[in-house]
Amino acid sequence: MKMCSEANRSAKTSAQDNYFPDVLESCKEICYNIENAKAKWRKSDEVIRAMAVTKTVAPEKINFAVAQGFTLLGENRVQEYLSKKDFYDKSAEVQFIGHLQTNKVKYIINDVTLIQSVDNLKLAQEINRLALKNNKVMDVLVEINIGDEATKSGVSADMAEELVRQAAELPGISVKGLMAIPPVGSGEDVFDKMHGIFLRVKEKSIPGVSMDILSMGMSGDYELAIKHGSTLVRIGTKLFGARKYLEG
Repeated sequence: MKMCSEANRSAKTSAQDNYFPDVLESCKEICYNIENAKAKWRKSDEVIRAMAVTKTVAPEKINFAVAQGFTLLGENRVQEYLSKKDFYDKSAEVQFIGHLQTNKVKYIINDVTLIQSVDNLKLAQEINRLALKNNKVMDVLVEINIGDEATKSGVSADMAEELVRQAAELPGISVKGLMAIPPVGSGEDVFDKMHGIFLRVKEKSIPGVSMDILSMGMSGDYELAIKHGSTLVRIGTKLFGARKYLEG
């Protein structure tokens, strides 16, 4: 349980003064399950990151999870993130995972390390414009609607490689991989299909595309996702408890 045993000792006082036994037990369980899934299905040298999905969660509870080793945070909503970011443990890394409107990119371009939800060229172009304006290259993932669900964002599986290529041509963007939210209750075939798309794009060795990250798997299916090649799982409910409108 490497992630839990190497707990972050630089947590803010707010995290140290607030004790959340339910989160502590969840951290231990998640770490155990990840390591167990990795031992069964993956190579020992592979790195699988666990992201704490923070939507609707109070900063003090988030910081407690950071202190247990969950130092990667996933934000769904720009406005909520802006209201909480100053209270987060400064050692935490923040990525954006929610649907992102082009007019809100400017609010996060200098705060997050990666945007996981690039699902169209217009959004990629705006990220590119603002990244160049701020003298940086923004890491992104291309989001795929692997279940072809009308209520979810993401490019279709058939168009995934094209969007990857288009985004990779933009000098202010570095494509690091793919993200997907399989439909609830999906069988192994859906996860296997997503992994297959990831591998096919990776094999193309497209310039500007590293394909290091396959972000797939949430609270109800993260072990299955690990079995099928995920390198980053996004966990909210399992870590912090059930919350209204949670996507994780």
